[in-house]
Amino acid sequence: MGQVTYQKLRRDAQAIFRAALRAADPREGIRRARPRFQALLDRPYDHIYVVGAGKASAAMALEVERILGRRISGGLINTKHGHLATLRRIELNECAHPVPDEAGVAGARRIAQIAAEATAQDLVICLISGGASALLPLPAEGLTLDDKQHVTRQLLACGANIHEINTVRKHLSAIKGGQLAALAAPAKLLTLVLSDVIGDDLSVIGSGPTVPDGSTFAQAREILARYRIQPSAAVARHLAAEARENPTRLPHAQTLIVGANRLAVDAAASEARQRGYRPLVLSTTIEGETRDVARMHAAIAREVLESGQPVRSPACLISGGETTVTLDADGKGGRNQEFVLAAALDLPPGVVVLSAGTDGTDGPTDAAGAIADSQTLTKAKARGLDPRAYLARHDSYHFFDALGDLIRTGPTGTNVMDVRLLLTAARPLVKSSAKAAKEPPALKAERPVKSPKSRR
Repeated sequence: MGQVTYQKLRRDAQAIFRAALRAADPREGIRRARPRFQALLDRPYDHIYVVGAGKASAAMALEVERILGRRISGGLINTKHGHLATLRRIELNECAHPVPDEAGVAGARRIAQIAAEATAQDLVICLISGGASALLPLPAEGLTLDDKQHVTRQLLACGANIHEINTVRKHLSAIKGGQLAALAAPAKLLTLVLSDVIGDDLSVIGSGPTVPDGSTFAQAREILARYRIQPSAAVARHLAAEARENPTRLPHAQTLIVGANRLAVDAAASEARQRGYRPLVLSTTIEGETRDVARMHAAIAREVLESGQPVRSPACLISGGETTVTLDADGKGGRNQEFVLAAALDLPPGVVVLSAGTDGTDGPTDAAGAIADSQTLTKAKARGLDPRAYLARHDSYHFFDALGDLIRTGPTGTNVMDVRLLLTAARPLVKSSAKAAKEPPALKAERPVKSPKSRR
C-alpha cells in the first residue's frame, strides 16, 4: 500500500463509507426492484395515491414521481425535518423524530384519510423507511400524543431494541401494525420498503403499517414491565383492555424491500478491496450494548494485527446493524459516536475506526458518527480531554467535536442502519504531520437529497 499514515487510513475509511452510502440510495433500489412490481403499475386505475413516512421517504417519492408522473393523483409523505426532496405531485410534511410531534399526528391523520377514501378502482403506493414509526404518530382512540411521547422517550433511554420499541408502538397506534393497509382496502396496495431493521422483519420496519402483524397486546405489556417503564394511566388502560388485535391477513397488499444494510456493507467491502485492503464482513445483524460491541470490534482488530486471524493486514473489518445505548447520564451523542469512543479506548497501534448512520444523523445530534485512530487518546490528553469521563456520561459528541473528528454528511436521503469500519495497517505507520493531524474529516455525502422548503 506504499507509505501509510493515519491520515491515509482515515481518508480510505471515509471513501469506503461513501461507497456504502451510494449503494444504499433508495432511488437506485426502486429502479432495481421495478420489474417485480411493474405488472401492478400497468393496470388501469381511477387514481394512484402515494403516501408514506421515513427519513428516506422523500427520496423514494422522487423516484416514484419519475416513474409515474401525471398518473399520480396526489398523496402525502411524513418526513423528518430537513430530509426533503423537490416533489411536484406528492406533498411533503416535515415533522419530529425520534420523539413524535403534532405535525406528525396531523400528517398521519391525513395519510389515514387518503387510504380510507381509496376505492377498489384505485392504487395506493406506500413508501416506508427508517424513522417511519416516529413519523406516523396517530394515537389509538383514547390516547394522546403526550401519552405516546412519554412512552417513546422511556423506551429510547432504557436500552430496548427496535423490535421491542415497535411492538409497543404498534399497540398504541391507529395506523401501525397493518392498520393502514386495512384502511386502504379494497384498493390495491403496494408498499416499497427501505429496511433499517436487523433481519429485515417487515412487521418491525416502521412498525409495519401495511403488513400483517403477529405481535400482541400481551407482548407490549411484557416489554414495558421488563424495562420497568411506567406508562400513563391512559396507556395502561389501553394495553390492559386488549382492544382488537392487529390484522394478520391483508390479501390486497403487496410489499417489497428495495434496500437494506447488506447492500451498503457489500459495497463497503468492494471499495475496501479496490483500495488494497482485505475486507472481512463480521455481520450485518450486530446489536447489543454499544460499548460492549465496540470493545469486541477493537479486540478483533488487535487479533488481526498480532496473529493475522481471522484475516491478514491490511484489513478492513466491516459490520452493520444497530446497537443500543442505555442512558444513565445526560451527555450528548449517539450510538455511532459512542461506539467510536469506546473502541478508541482499546485500539492497538495502526488502526482507524469509523462508525456512522447511513441516514446522516446519530442520536439527537447534527453528526452521522465519528472517526478515531490509535493516536486519538494522545491527542485528547494533550487537549485536557478525559475520554473515559466523556464515555461515562455518554458525551461522545462534545469529545469528538473538540478533536474535529465528527462525521457530518447532512441528510443522505437513505437509511439502512449503521456501518462500522476498522482499518488495520500492514506495516508500522509513518506519523502524520502536525498540520495533517489537525485536519478534521471532511466527509460529504455524494448525491445528497435537495432540501428546499416543504410544500404543504
